[in-house]
Amino acid sequence: MEIRYPRPLVAGDHIGVTSPSSGVPESLQGRFDFAVQQLRDRGFAVDVGDCMDGSTHVSAPLEQRAKELMRMLLDPKIRAIIPPWGGATAIDLMPHLDFEAIATAEPTWFVGYSDISTLLTPITLRTGLATLHGSNLMDSPYNVPESLKSWLDIASLPTGARFKQASPGVYRVNDWDDWENNPEITENAWNGAGAWERLDKGKSEVSVKGRLIGGCIETMVNLAGTPYLSTEALRKDPADSLIIYIEASSVEATTICRHLHGMRLAGFFDGATAILVGRTGAPDSASLTQTEAVLDALGMLGVPIIGNVECGHVPPQLPIVNGAQGHLVFNETEQYLEQTLA
Repeated sequence: MEIRYPRPLVAGDHIGVTSPSSGVPESLQGRFDFAVQQLRDRGFAVDVGDCMDGSTHVSAPLEQRAKELMRMLLDPKIRAIIPPWGGATAIDLMPHLDFEAIATAEPTWFVGYSDISTLLTPITLRTGLATLHGSNLMDSPYNVPESLKSWLDIASLPTGARFKQASPGVYRVNDWDDWENNPEITENAWNGAGAWERLDKGKSEVSVKGRLIGGCIETMVNLAGTPYLSTEALRKDPADSLIIYIEASSVEATTICRHLHGMRLAGFFDGATAILVGRTGAPDSASLTQTEAVLDALGMLGVPIIGNVECGHVPPQLPIVNGAQGHLVFNETEQYLEQTLA
């Protein structure tokens, strides 16, 4: 599959904001306005859609959410799309997305994580459009540690660009700012320290390459075994390989274990040369930790499994481009993920 990358974002470009899953409650409108203004202060024109209602679990009726997202994906004036955050039921959009139209349209950056994985990953797998698993809009105002890049940094790179990211050694787990009373906060209060960890206990140095693909376990599992989550298109050539990243949002370890077994049996991990596991604040179970859940389901694959990666719900976020060429290095002196937009 040929991966298509949007042209670099530049000042003056239009960024679309829509909520294909959950909208913004009135109490957090201040944070939303601040995040939008930050984009405008950087020189972007921001087009806020109509699907923004935060009074229920969805921002608007299904047909309206699907129509607005498709409009932004196909509008050549809009160069990037970022939702305020995830939600619960973005899966209902699947039959209403025109993948053929997306595959032939001028590429647009589509950014987000959590329930937005339900859209990003299938779009890349079905159309070859590179998508960006990174901060949602409400998280975007936070300053990014030096060893990482913001989603705007990456979306501003040209096709062919290569960049490295590594663990900053700090994180913030199960602790959230009061955006209602302090909507303009830009600094995370780190409450933990730690780097990446080799979960599979392999001793050899890791230096593997492959196309990057992945997302949130709890949302992607519902697409396992369907055409929307088939990685076969990225593995047309026997030499093709994948680096797969996964992350648990909030459910306990036995459920994550069951989800990963199901995804493995459905073939999602076929062709993987390594697996990246996001750091999580999700709870352990009485007899199973989150790490043990991953190893129970995926340990038999015999590939390096690197944990505590900043690619999930525990800040900071390490943005990953679905479809990009990845090079994962993990040894005693270096641990980094290099991505090439090619």
